[in-house]
Amino acid sequence: MTPHDRLTDEPGRVAALRRYDILDTPSEGAFDKITDLVRTLVGVPISAVSLIDTNRQWFKSLAGLDATETPRSVAFCDHAIRQDAPLVIPDACADARFCDNPLVTGDPGIRSYAGVPLRTPDGYNVGSLCAIDTRTRDFAPEQMAILQGLAPIVVEQMELRLLAERDGLSGALTRRAFVAAIDRQIALFIRHQRPAALILLDIDHFKQVNDTHGHPAGDRVIEAVARCCATLSRPSDSLGRLGGEEFALLLPETAQEDALAAAQRFCDAVAALDIPHDPPLHVTASFGVAAIGPDRMTSQSWLAAADAALYAAKRSGRNRVELAAMPTAQAA
Repeated sequence: MTPHDRLTDEPGRVAALRRYDILDTPSEGAFDKITDLVRTLVGVPISAVSLIDTNRQWFKSLAGLDATETPRSVAFCDHAIRQDAPLVIPDACADARFCDNPLVTGDPGIRSYAGVPLRTPDGYNVGSLCAIDTRTRDFAPEQMAILQGLAPIVVEQMELRLLAERDGLSGALTRRAFVAAIDRQIALFIRHQRPAALILLDIDHFKQVNDTHGHPAGDRVIEAVARCCATLSRPSDSLGRLGGEEFALLLPETAQEDALAAAQRFCDAVAALDIPHDPPLHVTASFGVAAIGPDRMTSQSWLAAADAALYAAKRSGRNRVELAAMPTAQAA
């Protein structure tokens, strides 16, 4: 695929952005330092790390303005990602593309803009590092050089962030990253009341595997169980390793009954694994399922509900699935 093809490959671009799993995450110092640097070195009141989602512009960092997102239709950065070179607008009021833009005619009163595309290693423009002023101005070559030098650093931070969120052995999300995914799902539930479910699983008698066969064999078990769960998961699902031999699956757009059926499929698949060893290893896992609900509006409370169901499965004989009960008032 040529660079020009990537500029017009919107599904590929959105997929490249989604791989970073960065949308709707809290502010982070590494990105805020970059936008602060842009404000200081370029001499503008506003700077942003802007990411262009399907229908919106979301700010990973925004210095000088209080906002989290805008419609994509009004985003200057949506124009910046459509070209390889930086986008420079000396006077938005004199540019037919922007003169009627509500961000120009109303708050914050944008008059000039310079944006450098944030290009991923596979060549997709997922957003822009931009400098914004409320007065007309030209951006000097040395100022543009600053933006062009800092934009790849933004992408590097996104790459490093992605690496830090993956468990090295299993490839699953780390506990911190998985909890962040739960928090985003709760925010979606509050906004749109969409169903979702959480599955916790714990490999049964895992200590015996390590004690009997050694830690390298235990590592192979972890890898095999994670690979099994990842293979059975949908692209929209998230797999996390919460610690040791405990994993979790976050299933968006999934009602309680469907989550219960999915957990049983995972349970059966784990029990059927032939894990390379001499002789091959066989393990089982216990599963707890908890649907989202009004009493589970924090990651801690939702995880606790699924954890209680998981330990009910352990107490009931292992290699089984248990469902977390909804509070009586809700169940009624």
